[in-house]
Parts: sequence; C-alpha cells; structure tokens
Amino acid sequence: MKKEYDFSKGKRGPVMRQRGKTRITIHIDDDVLEVFRERADAAGRGYQTMINEALREHLGRSAESVSADTIRRIVREELRKTG
Repeated sequence: MKKEYDFSKGKRGPVMRQRGKTRITIHIDDDVLEVFRERADAAGRGYQTMINEALREHLGRSAESVSADTIRRIVREELRKTG
C-alpha cells in the first residue's frame, strides 16, 4: 500500500453505472410494498423487479389492447389465489 493516494481526479458516485436504470426516491403505500415483497419472496425474485414489471405492464396496457398471453397469465394468477 502507498502512504498517500491522489484523489484529485476522483469522482463521486458508483464505480460502474447501470445502463438503462436510474435511481429515484418514490413513496409507495406500505400495504402495496408489503404485497410486492411477499410475492417476490414467494417467487424467489426481487420486489423492485416485480414493481418495474408491473409498471411496464401498465404502460403497455394503456398503449395497446390486452394480449391473449396477458389474459392467460391473469387467469392463472387468479386461479392460484382461489385454489
């Protein structure tokens, strides 16, 4: 190890930026967040990924009609809830 290091050209922030992602602060109702966390734990996935997918799905629905794949997925999810 050196006695001193030159940080004069150093920059604050992450060493490597994630491409295509932006860190933000958002306020989400506690009950909504808890549901996403529970579902993410059950699926073995990250809750932030699930929130991102839900937002993408919502944006897709508002711009296009609902696809057959989306209807099948929703029916499967609802059947799992009741069965």
